[in-house]
Amino acid sequence: MTPTDLPPGPASADDGADDGADDGADRARRTRRHHTTGPLTLSGRLIPAQTADQRLLQRREDVDWLHEDPWRVMRIQSEFVEGFGALADVGPAVSVFGSARLTGAHPDYARAESIGAALASAGLATITGGGPGAMEAANKGATEAGGVSVGLGIELPFEQEMNPFVDLAINFRYFFARKTMFVKYSQGFIVLPGGFGTFDELFESLTLVQTRKVTSFPIVLVGTDYWRGLLDWLRGPVLAQGKISATDLDLIDLTDDPQEAVDIVVRADNDRRRHEMKAQRDAAIHHGVD
Repeated sequence: MTPTDLPPGPASADDGADDGADDGADRARRTRRHHTTGPLTLSGRLIPAQTADQRLLQRREDVDWLHEDPWRVMRIQSEFVEGFGALADVGPAVSVFGSARLTGAHPDYARAESIGAALASAGLATITGGGPGAMEAANKGATEAGGVSVGLGIELPFEQEMNPFVDLAINFRYFFARKTMFVKYSQGFIVLPGGFGTFDELFESLTLVQTRKVTSFPIVLVGTDYWRGLLDWLRGPVLAQGKISATDLDLIDLTDDPQEAVDIVVRADNDRRRHEMKAQRDAAIHHGVD
């Protein structure tokens, strides 16, 4: 089901009584711009010229920012508090990334939808950026399979609304707060073909695993034709020039099969749980000996 295929709402006794007014209202809703910033949705003249991220990173010659940043820190803190509070009870989940520019006819849309459904069948929630394209498809697959579907939106200079298949939607002003949520509440990442935003999430997760900031965190790339060039580059000049170690390449799995991608994450999570239980047993035995 695509957003345009959603069923109409229930008919009322007034349906058709004022079609002209309804048409005008519909046109207004379609043409009127909306802007989401944190928990707020703004329209018309209230839409700001800059996003919160742009204002934060803007270089300024005056020192007025000295009086603004303490309040900005409180806003940043509130994003972490809201995110932690909202996601703490979601349960085991996997973050799915991919291009926002996909249409429903693209093969990667179907793959993302299958991934969301397979995650739901495995008892895992699906977390995406909440936008269109691959994100929408993964959320759709999760929702229609009876799973939990989460969208972590971001304030952008151009409007991107939360897709209609999200059960739990959280909007962020700052990328770094949003990125923390993706990693903290995920058992792993599944990454479909995408652009700069997808690359950003991919390489940040690789860096966190490589530096052992997070452990037992599977990263699965879906789409061998799309990712082969990147992996050849990593195995070629990047490895040859000593910029990474050969073992770093073991952090990445590659497949074309949505079910296999989910199976890789599930196996890694099961292995992690077994290791944690063994460590707890060993610690208990050691404590008993002492």
